[in-house]
Amino acid sequence: MVNRRQFILWLSALSLSPLLTYAKQQGNKPMYGLIGKMLCVEGKREDVAVILTKGIVGMPGCLSYIVANDNVDTTALWITEVWIDQAHHQASLALPSVQAAIKQGRPFISGFGERFETTPIGGQGL
Repeated sequence: MVNRRQFILWLSALSLSPLLTYAKQQGNKPMYGLIGKMLCVEGKREDVAVILTKGIVGMPGCLSYIVANDNVDTTALWITEVWIDQAHHQASLALPSVQAAIKQGRPFISGFGERFETTPIGGQGL
């Protein structure tokens, strides 16, 4: 019988396993992160969210791509991305699916807010 403490330690190790494997494969090369606020035309936020989430299929080097509603600004979305490296992020912008999403969403985007580049170091989902 496994006690609670052993179970939590095992679970923690299991959740870190993919990250440690990735780090080993990459030779501890830093990842690239991007967090940005997108402003949508009034009443079009959900349409843009659908376009963004459909346009992300098959992006090589993308470890995480999250689209989230801003809880205060009803026209704003936050996009949080984690990539193997910045080069993969740049290359993704030329993908046909991403280009189609940009073209489809552009009329519903009124602007952009804050934008932060980060160096992710780990966490749930990576």
